[in-house]
Amino acid sequence: MAKGYREVPRDQLFLLPPDMRDWLPEGHPVWLVIDVVKDHLDTSAFHALRRTGGAGAAGYDPDMLVTLLIWAYAHQVRSSRRIEELCRTDKAFGVICAGNHPDHVTVARFRAQCGEAMPGLFAQVLGLCARLGMGKVGVVALDGTKIAANASGSANRTLRSLREMAEESVAGHAAADAAEDARFGPGRRGDEVPEEMRSPQSRAARKARKEKIGRLLAEMEAEEAAGREAGREEQAAKAGTFRERKAAGQRTGRAPAGAEAELAQEKLDQAIAAQQARIDAWHARQAARAAAGQKKQPGPPPAPPAGYCRVRQAEAERDAARQRDAARQAARAARQAARTRNTTDPDSRLMPVPGGFIQGYNTQNVTSSDGLIIATEVTASTGDVTWFEPMLAKAGAAAQYITARQPPAPATSTAPAPAGPDSAGPGSAGCACSRCLIGLILADAGYKSEHNMTCHGPDRLIATGKHRDLEKNARDPAPPPGPGEPDGPATAAMTERLKTPDGITAYRQRGHIAETPHGNIKHNLAFRQFTLRGKPKVTAEWHLITAVHNLTKAITAGHLTTRALTAL
Repeated sequence: MAKGYREVPRDQLFLLPPDMRDWLPEGHPVWLVIDVVKDHLDTSAFHALRRTGGAGAAGYDPDMLVTLLIWAYAHQVRSSRRIEELCRTDKAFGVICAGNHPDHVTVARFRAQCGEAMPGLFAQVLGLCARLGMGKVGVVALDGTKIAANASGSANRTLRSLREMAEESVAGHAAADAAEDARFGPGRRGDEVPEEMRSPQSRAARKARKEKIGRLLAEMEAEEAAGREAGREEQAAKAGTFRERKAAGQRTGRAPAGAEAELAQEKLDQAIAAQQARIDAWHARQAARAAAGQKKQPGPPPAPPAGYCRVRQAEAERDAARQRDAARQAARAARQAARTRNTTDPDSRLMPVPGGFIQGYNTQNVTSSDGLIIATEVTASTGDVTWFEPMLAKAGAAAQYITARQPPAPATSTAPAPAGPDSAGPGSAGCACSRCLIGLILADAGYKSEHNMTCHGPDRLIATGKHRDLEKNARDPAPPPGPGEPDGPATAAMTERLKTPDGITAYRQRGHIAETPHGNIKHNLAFRQFTLRGKPKVTAEWHLITAVHNLTKAITAGHLTTRALTAL
């Protein structure tokens, strides 16, 4: 018989009820995700956010919705409408919801409402990975990556623009009142509601927009006032220190910016007073000689203060200092005027990235040497340097959390832990504090500062320049000085350490440890923009995607298997 085609019996009825467990092979990773959420994670925080009891249809199980979000984010799906579609067309999504297909509104509302529970989900996934033997914290790396916000940069508004928008809103209300008075007469309400105000949704939108503009305007004005006050206090402190060092005969260098004109005026006043004192003394001596019947002192009297060379020099310095202060104040005012807030997502900021700027957030992440993100934070800071110490504390707490949950290691002789900056106290060999469970933390030059290199905690390597420059300086015994030269003793010591073979070998691990998780999240998981707005919701979504990264890492690395889950 000649070979033909297989029949496609779409109208064939099943003789037995279909078994959902036959839709996917036994080793499919969706079964692992389902088992993890159902049996190994505490989802009570998600259940607490759902309302049960009373009239109405039964709600969707939060365990199912959590599993659905994890699986969707692990497969580059974040649109709630796309998730709803895949629940009906994709076998894995269908297995998760077990025929109870949630609509996109349910998915979107659940994702927006469960923000408070997401950090707990991240911690529990991290704890599960620790129980599976993951989370090597001997060497960790800290790095930041910028993620775009769900907002356009064109929605940024300066303080001046916000004031104009607020004035336009007030003027619009006044114009509407005048139009109603002209239409219905003064003192009359009228029977018809204006067309643009008939919809409750439009009224709510107008009210929300007005409140948002007012809130942003108040925040920016408060920040501007606080910045001016902080600048004045800093200027006064620097001027006081300058005067104290000068009075003590110490080297002072140039007068501090901001107080330069004031100090130059004081110097001018002192020069005028000194010259006037010389003039008065000369006249007093002449009067005394005349009273004693002696001849007047030969020679002209001292020059008046306005013509004295040192007074003229002090006046020139005072004028130059005033010009510099005026230029600085103008530049500061220009920077203040250029500061913006985004009317779509006010918590986001304009972030510099290679090739330009994005409207987004700067996430800080500490990664273990086996690829787990053990500590994370979402910030609106454009720079990284101020987040080293806070992330060091979070990494130490995470290391303690992981160590308490890891299976006991076989008894072997271990070398003492490397000493940290506090070699005589916490951070020294044998220290059991939470921070010092970490052996070494690696960070790039964005975290370089004297404080970050000397603050309490474990041993660290912080780059003092670009990686290629570090390698070049290690080969060159006497590199020429440049703009990136160290600016303090701790930085100088770190530069020398990074020239040693051990320093180079250790720091070379940073790129793989720190950048690989970011590459996985941005490329493999295709997470380059948040879907939610506002820092609390953005933070929740970032904890979700980092938990997904850790869970998929455990699966792909072979640590999370059915046998391993059974053994837990």
